Amino acid sequence: MPDTTATSTSTPLNRTVGGRLLYVFILGDVLGAGVYALVGEMAGKVGGAVWLPLLVALGLSLLTAGSYAELVTKYPAAGGAAVFAERAFKVPLVSFLVGFCMLAAGVTSAAGLSLAFAGDYFGSFVDLPVVPVALVFLLLVAALNARGIQESLRANVAMTAIELSGLLLIVVLAAVVLTRGDASPGRALEFTEGTTPALAVLSASLIAYYSFVGFETSANLAEEVKDVRRVYPRALFGALITAGVVYVAVGVAAVAVAPPEQLASSTGPLLEVVRVADVVPERVFAVVALVAVANGALLTMIMASRLTYGMARQGLLPAGLARVLPGRRTPWVAIVATTVVATGLVFTGDLGALAETVVLLLLVVFISTNVAVLVLRKDTVQEDHFRVATIVPVLGTASCVLLLTQQAGQTWLRAGALVLVGVALYLVTRFARRRTAVQTSGDR
Repeated sequence: MPDTTATSTSTPLNRTVGGRLLYVFILGDVLGAGVYALVGEMAGKVGGAVWLPLLVALGLSLLTAGSYAELVTKYPAAGGAAVFAERAFKVPLVSFLVGFCMLAAGVTSAAGLSLAFAGDYFGSFVDLPVVPVALVFLLLVAALNARGIQESLRANVAMTAIELSGLLLIVVLAAVVLTRGDASPGRALEFTEGTTPALAVLSASLIAYYSFVGFETSANLAEEVKDVRRVYPRALFGALITAGVVYVAVGVAAVAVAPPEQLASSTGPLLEVVRVADVVPERVFAVVALVAVANGALLTMIMASRLTYGMARQGLLPAGLARVLPGRRTPWVAIVATTVVATGLVFTGDLGALAETVVLLLLVVFISTNVAVLVLRKDTVQEDHFRVATIVPVLGTASCVLLLTQQAGQTWLRAGALVLVGVALYLVTRFARRRTAVQTSGDR
């Protein structure tokens, strides 16, 4: 008998999201703050050919996106990678770890974005030490989170427009510099001396991958999308390709205007392009970049705190994490907990190192999703849904494993420590629940 439970069209949520709004939502998640800060990190690894690792990362992302497109349209009532893992593997610890890796990736990403916020973009206004500014920034994000942030798709459209306009401005400024005869577009074909191009591109692709991974959150909108089976794949692939085109254009524009070593030495690399062009005031672009970074960090911490709250409500994390602030009705304990972890991570590495940790954690999630597609092929549903060629999840899994092999030992230690914390919390929670069950049974 086919499983129709997960494919039922009935839902308590309001199906109001059309294809265009879904496209913008995904584009807003993907076209985030990463590229504003990480172009320099990539230039430091690969030289002027920054566009190439971005293109490679786009291709790798599209493979895993194919798996998400199949599972979301097959199970439109499901809620992301952890639910797919639960359905495919039926091992509670596995599904917990997949969900916890998503949570850990979110907290780590917020820590990295706080360092990006406190870097050269913020330095355009006030010259202060990076780490203290990053910590204050995280506390302000936590305060806004606890106060109650009402996100809507309209707000996401506005924020996406700001982020996109800033990136397109870089391309326009590069064209201006080119017409003056001051640009060097040939740098886009140059690699760092003394490096093996293939290895340099693969190493830089780890960082570039960070700029594409936001698409996973769109799986949580499945129940609110009209005609999800038809519009979701189009919106998903369309948004990823749009982001990829913009990123490649920005990569070429940045190195054409500023030498790779100049970009690599800055925590606000796109600001170097604005300085060389000398057309737009630096502070104007710095505001755009800070808005993009701040919004990315806020959305990430909202997701992390709500995920923590939800896992606590499901009995997967300690029950205390589900406590809600009276009046505001926000998960204040979860907000405090995720903020404490994020502030601690600020001291463990720079933006590049934290971005690589986020990628490592998400690669584990993506491997689970790619394998789940193959496992769940035996589970048939009545409704037609998007289906990728079998080779896609196979290549998706292989690509994730390949990227995992390129991670540094320190990155594995940081991610491993976070996962061990999750396992410990899981075991403590299970022990507490069993003890409570025994006591309840004894009282009877």
